[in-house]
Amino acid sequence: MSDQPTSARATSLAASIRVFDLSLGEMLWSRRTIFMGLLVCGPLLLSAIFRAVELMGVPALRIEGARISGPSIFGMMIWVLFLRFIVPMLGVFYGTSLIADEVEDKTITYLFTRPIRRAAVLLGKYLAYLACTIFVVLPSVMLVYLLIVPMQGSLGGSFIDLVKDLALLALGLAVYGALFGFIGTKFKRPLLIGLIFIFGWEQAALAFPGYLKRFTVAYYLQALVPHAMPSDNTLSLIQGIFRESPPLTSSLLWLAVIWVVFLALAGWVVERREYVLEQ
Repeated sequence: MSDQPTSARATSLAASIRVFDLSLGEMLWSRRTIFMGLLVCGPLLLSAIFRAVELMGVPALRIEGARISGPSIFGMMIWVLFLRFIVPMLGVFYGTSLIADEVEDKTITYLFTRPIRRAAVLLGKYLAYLACTIFVVLPSVMLVYLLIVPMQGSLGGSFIDLVKDLALLALGLAVYGALFGFIGTKFKRPLLIGLIFIFGWEQAALAFPGYLKRFTVAYYLQALVPHAMPSDNTLSLIQGIFRESPPLTSSLLWLAVIWVVFLALAGWVVERREYVLEQ
């Protein structure tokens, strides 16, 4: 009898790996991959333009007369483009679709009639989402780094920040994916709810003083960003508004709690919900 829980866990893990293998191929060839490619191409295009302008002997970016170095531009792109836009958007579009796409395509009943736990199916699809997004987003960040940082900057001096950036973006994809994975299993219009969360709730909560920002993911992620904006300019004012952050250990703890709780809730909902397909 004592071997039964261990055997069940092993079976669920094997099932999750099978679902991961099948789902990864589907995700890589889906329309969402085109959307993801367009998202990450934006920063790459900007980086190429900055580098081309710099090679022509023209400062790529000046703010209030001060020339902005390559590492500072890279830090701004991590802040504004990746952390505040690309990562949440990918979390929304992929996370909400883990189960919702199966319902929409009317394949959910066939998937759940297999002799495996429903939560194992969700976990496999979640891991496929992580692999798909991480292996596209992180290499694009490295290309942006190689294009931008050598502009009046030092590669060696900011390499540690690059490693932190890669880990931070992977963590953001994991947490947002778990949160929106739960929303996708629980609500009928998860994509709309997800977009309202990242572009409505998070932006408003972070902009106003008080405790509301503690109920956002971005509040804890921004505390981990290794870059500082250039001082004495408009960007430092913008950063001052949004970077009221908790301590590092507190941020990591709360991000871990959000990740575990919402991934567990998503599995719990999938196990108990009755999916009725509309004719």
